[in-house]
Amino acid sequence: MADETQATAFEADDRDTDALAERVVTWFIGLVVAALLLGLAVGLVSPAYLLYLVSLAAMFGLLSLGLNVQWGYTGLINFSVAAFFGIGAYIPALLSASGSPLPWDVSPILGLFAAIVVVVLLALAIGIPTLSLREDYLAIASLGLAEVVRLFFRNQQNWTMGTSGLGGIPTFFEGVPFLGTFAQEMPTVDLGIYTLGFQFWNSLLNFLLVAAFAVGVYLVLRRVHRSPWGRILRTIRSDEELAEALGKNTFSFRMQAFVIGSVAMMFAGVFYAYSNYYLTPGIFNPIYTFYAWIAVILGGSGSNRGALFGGAVIVFITEGTRFLGLGASFRLFSVGLLIILIMRFRPQGALPPKKELIWPSAHEGGERSE
Repeated sequence: MADETQATAFEADDRDTDALAERVVTWFIGLVVAALLLGLAVGLVSPAYLLYLVSLAAMFGLLSLGLNVQWGYTGLINFSVAAFFGIGAYIPALLSASGSPLPWDVSPILGLFAAIVVVVLLALAIGIPTLSLREDYLAIASLGLAEVVRLFFRNQQNWTMGTSGLGGIPTFFEGVPFLGTFAQEMPTVDLGIYTLGFQFWNSLLNFLLVAAFAVGVYLVLRRVHRSPWGRILRTIRSDEELAEALGKNTFSFRMQAFVIGSVAMMFAGVFYAYSNYYLTPGIFNPIYTFYAWIAVILGGSGSNRGALFGGAVIVFITEGTRFLGLGASFRLFSVGLLIILIMRFRPQGALPPKKELIWPSAHEGGERSE
């Protein structure tokens, strides 16, 4: 009886802590939004820059959502986030850019589908020999993959332009009726302190593109998170032997999670390529892998909304310190300090998943988990 009373007290404490974390996150988001709107009103933040910030947050959200499927759902340690991010940027750009050394000239949308095929094949190639191994071997293999891919794109001058970089990348909607010439045909609007011209309309189009990617990936992952497939993944993460005892092919499910997560990361690369119009092998920098891991740990492993929140916080730190005139070293110090504080005081993350093993509407009162 005493044990049951003590357990109930611990559960009540956890609920209070989670509710406090939810309020802190809500207040944080509210303050950031208010600060951005105030900056917009007084002329410190231009509309185009505001769209850039939100788009960047969505891009990091895609990276963290992909990693969340692999690590948060299934327990797969993947240190090759930057590789799939870079491939998502390079493949469609190489197929559509005027500065590409490749002879093909396909539309960016067809390049997107080509990137999906390449990423799926690459994920299968790295997953087949490694996903049946222990987690530490997968971590080493994925880290090696990221470096191999980076060196390949850096040294294959005839295929990727190497360190010279790839230029002449068109907009993602080139050749598409209306959207292809949207930014050029929209009129210039004078708002007094701001003038909405080509840069703003182009930024708006890029924002809509990455927002469509992020919302689509989030809704798909949110649905599968609650599906029997998602519950099997979480069972594998918690107790792989139990999943095997229940007759589940754990290797197959781990492979599916690895491929889906890699495709989600690829979408972030596609946005990066068609919003920057120029690529160098620096896009394979491990810092993108580091930021994705920080975002997932910060938001809460296994939580899709936590992954999106973590991506937004990364942008808040990196762009906020840049706005304040602080250097890259302070930016990395801030991110490192943040992860230390999270692991010390909130190891489950800011928005961890709750009651994840059953459908949310089955809870009394219809409380939803995500």
